[in-house]
Amino acid sequence: MQIITSIKEMQDFSNRVRREAKTIVLVPTMGFLHLGHLSLMEEGRRRGDLLVISIFVNPTQFGAGEDYEDYPRDTERDQQLAEEKGVEVIFAPTAAEMYPSTYQTYVDVEKVTKNLCGISRPTHFRGVTTVVVKLFNIVKPHVAIFGEKDFQQLVTIRQMVSDLNLDIEIVGMPICREEDGLAMSSRNKYLNPDERGAALSLSRSLKFASELFKKGERKAEEIIREVKRIIEAEKLVQIDYVKICDTTTLRDIEHIDQEAVLALAVNIGKARLIDNIVLNQDNEDTDLPR
Repeated sequence: MQIITSIKEMQDFSNRVRREAKTIVLVPTMGFLHLGHLSLMEEGRRRGDLLVISIFVNPTQFGAGEDYEDYPRDTERDQQLAEEKGVEVIFAPTAAEMYPSTYQTYVDVEKVTKNLCGISRPTHFRGVTTVVVKLFNIVKPHVAIFGEKDFQQLVTIRQMVSDLNLDIEIVGMPICREEDGLAMSSRNKYLNPDERGAALSLSRSLKFASELFKKGERKAEEIIREVKRIIEAEKLVQIDYVKICDTTTLRDIEHIDQEAVLALAVNIGKARLIDNIVLNQDNEDTDLPR
């Protein structure tokens, strides 16, 4: 496994691989890897000849007062886990390498970024789309793999790839959960035992919403009310949003007559956690615990 920190070196490496007609798969990460990240790497191994992961805590997607400086990092552990999963290259640039002092260009996807996390984090997705385009131009992948836990991020990246005619296949992978149902996240490290127990209200509420939907409830307002009732019973949890949206436009919907995403974000202590479930007539079950 190679560790590359230079943009030019990464581009030169990818150009050589492409000349050999090999398929490059990229898994972008901010490091502090967990089983969710590793599942993306396993899928990446199946989809191409060369597996690259990026490890870069991207400063432009953090707003004022957010946890950029405190975001968990463990470089040695990340490298070991990546090598065990068959990663050939880790691209791990510095912030100065990605954003030199003269930097002034950003990518802004307009409509799908305005709802959900975009309400309380108005600059977040501009940072996400900018760094992802940069990674695409540096690593030059044929395929890029993202987790569906960051549902709005995945929709935004797909929109950007379509709008900018980028010749990259975007693959979304299901949420990975702990045995008790908590969606895997690097920020789970922030939770103390009481906060972690309270965080289980997220998956419980989504499971209850799925059961309501399977029983025939189609009014978004009714499902949202029940989800909030379960979460608000936990005094340590503060809701940012609970919404039901169209899975393509991410606009709020009142009646679920097509595939919809039930998405939520909460603050628990220092951690901001997100989770979601797709409500679909064809879904007989979910990955949530009983």
